[in-house]
Amino acid sequence: MKLTLRSRILIYLLIVSFSGIFITSFTIFFGVENQFTDYLEKNREENIQLIKNNALKQFNETGEPFNQNLNYQMHEQAMSENLYYKLYDANGNLLLDTTSVSSMIGMMNGHHSSIDLNNYESSSYQLKSNNQTIGNLTVYYQEKLIGEEVDFLKSIKRNIYLAVFVIVILSILFSLLLSNRLTSGFNKLINAIIDIRNHQWRTKVPIDELTTEMKPLGESFNQLAESLAKEETLRKQFTANFAHELRTPLATLRSHIEAFQDGIWEPNAKRLEQCHEELMRLVRLVNELEKLMAAENPQIRLNKTKLEAGKVLSFIKNQFNPLFMKKGVDLKVVPSTEQIYFLGDHDKIIQILTNIVNNALQYTPKGKQVSILVNKKNDQITFIIKDEGEGISEDDLPFLFERFYRGDKSRDRKTGGIGIGLSIVKALVEAHQGEIKIESELNVGTAVEVQFPKQ
Repeated sequence: MKLTLRSRILIYLLIVSFSGIFITSFTIFFGVENQFTDYLEKNREENIQLIKNNALKQFNETGEPFNQNLNYQMHEQAMSENLYYKLYDANGNLLLDTTSVSSMIGMMNGHHSSIDLNNYESSSYQLKSNNQTIGNLTVYYQEKLIGEEVDFLKSIKRNIYLAVFVIVILSILFSLLLSNRLTSGFNKLINAIIDIRNHQWRTKVPIDELTTEMKPLGESFNQLAESLAKEETLRKQFTANFAHELRTPLATLRSHIEAFQDGIWEPNAKRLEQCHEELMRLVRLVNELEKLMAAENPQIRLNKTKLEAGKVLSFIKNQFNPLFMKKGVDLKVVPSTEQIYFLGDHDKIIQILTNIVNNALQYTPKGKQVSILVNKKNDQITFIIKDEGEGISEDDLPFLFERFYRGDKSRDRKTGGIGIGLSIVKALVEAHQGEIKIESELNVGTAVEVQFPKQ
């Protein structure tokens, strides 16, 4: 069975957490025990050294290694530190033996108790003063922990066990929370993708709820979803527009042909001309679609030649002058002060500029002006077409190059467009590795800049 991403993250976090907990606990557990044992050994050595020093001091002062004060210290260590002594003089005579002694209370009560020396370790120390052996000290002690020492160490171990248990519980809780946090963004994206698959195009991923690493992915998804929603809108709009564009000429042709068949109309030259116009309308529609497909073909071939910008503008001016004069719109072509050459496909360049200038003519009212000029900057040349027309809504500007997009549908039908002219223009400009920009303001006019690389 394949584990989910959340399960795998949870398992990895728990493995890391438990490994750290157990390694740390193991180190602390045995470290404390070793440190405590070392502490006891050091304390034992200090107590033994104290007895040795006092015995030597007593000998130097009185000539005897034993007195009542030393006797009291040895008995005290026997009761408190579990250290027992046998003190011998230089001749090996036993001076003091605390291995068979009671506590102070026992001494006061007059009874004694002995220890089993078989359960004890022993160490012997020679007592020397001025290189003269004055006696021998034998110490009896237990290596194993006993009494309060064992209780103390057990208390520490019990606290360590409790701390480990609490940390394990917290690790599980935090691992669950963290794994949920890390995978919540993926879950949101998965749910959003499912919604998109179910054609809920307006689905958005809440960016603020994602982690920093997930935010770029969420933003990209939202952009994709928005693009899909736009494409769906354009598809529906194109379907409606295309159906309308087909329905009108087909309805006209159908009515004429049925009238001819029923003998209501005679197929005279005028009515046949009307049928021919509707047929050519269909032909133009198909031709426009073919142009769009050709322009968007990534394998489009351009017949690039060296073109002079001034001659291109002259061609456009000669082509459009009669149409501008007929509508009463002033066409102003600003000549360049120098000859500007660039590489491009002559027919495609003319097609680009013709489409843009024709749009300017269509939407510029009588008495207004359309101007065309060319600039050169660095390795780029720019054709600028400005009009004093109706302008374009700010809401429509981002979608002008979308296929079949028409901001004002009624206006486009009056001009005969179906919303693919600028799509063709953009595709042809990009095929030349150029760029097109449009700025517009309602009731003021529109400016279109088309940039081409010189080389």
